Amino acid sequence: MEHVILVNEQDEAIGTMEKMEAHRKGILHRAFSILLFNSKGEMLLQQRALDKYHSGGLWTNTCCSHPLPGETMEAATRRKLYQEMGIDLQPAFAYKFIYRAALDHDLIEHEYDHVYIGYYDGEPAINQDEVASWKYMDMLLLREDMRLHPADYTYWFRLIVEGLEFGQVSHTVVTKL
Repeated sequence: MEHVILVNEQDEAIGTMEKMEAHRKGILHRAFSILLFNSKGEMLLQQRALDKYHSGGLWTNTCCSHPLPGETMEAATRRKLYQEMGIDLQPAFAYKFIYRAALDHDLIEHEYDHVYIGYYDGEPAINQDEVASWKYMDMLLLREDMRLHPADYTYWFRLIVEGLEFGQVSHTVVTKL
């Protein structure tokens, strides 16, 4: 059974809990989201596998998950990016935020999400147990599609894109995009 790291609102670890139990109870836990961009400034999106425990079939950021107890965020981001997308690189930390959302299957995401950004021009080698499909998408087209079809995207990804749009990411990162 996979466990997540429970945290307080200062992102200090306060224990661990089995992942599904944390999602059923809506307990705040540490997570990460990775955004990869190609040299054209397009974001690499993944469509979550249809049978994921929540948000199956929705489009989202390149990769997202939880660090394991005792695992650094850097090791976790690199591990999951390779496991889900077949991409071996170390993205850079950008910012973090807390969100809470009721999801399908009576689950609640209550995460202290650490957002990481990287650059990649290749084609991913997706793990079909995790990912149904992928595509690169222009940021202007992504924002417009998200506005027209918000239900096609994960809740946290919509928050992240909104954060990019309104400058919650440092100026240095925004200018690279």
